[in-house]
Amino acid sequence: MSETPPRLVLESFLPYRLNVLAEVVSQSLSRLYSKRYGLSVAEWRVIATLGQYDRMTATAICAHSHMHKTKVSRAVTALADRGLVARATNAKDLREAILMLTADGRGVYDEFVPEATAFAEGLTEGLGEAERALIETTITRLIERSEALAADLAGDRP
Repeated sequence: MSETPPRLVLESFLPYRLNVLAEVVSQSLSRLYSKRYGLSVAEWRVIATLGQYDRMTATAICAHSHMHKTKVSRAVTALADRGLVARATNAKDLREAILMLTADGRGVYDEFVPEATAFAEGLTEGLGEAERALIETTITRLIERSEALAADLAGDRP
């Protein structure tokens, strides 16, 4: 008689739970900026990244945000069409553009930052300082560990 193969219980599988958490948080936050500014999740992430770093290439935005290049490209095109993002020639690589927020894009970013900050604070409302610090430490360690596991699986580590 053969044994029944083990089942994966998604509700207790950490990668699944982290994905659900990220999706729920992202969709909740998107209700704020999609309603007011008509932005998609990818568009907001591009604006938020450029708002923080001022000037970046699409490739750098992909790496920073962990978004696929197609999503970033579409978001940049939509934002440029709306006058929120501008492109400049990259003197170091003519195949690539340097992206930056326009004055209107900076206005959207500056206007929304207090709301985004309040939303983030609301996520941990009711938690003590020690719990907040533990969440930050745990997230950092999980990211580092996940990157190490991915490198191991890809054979990128010695």
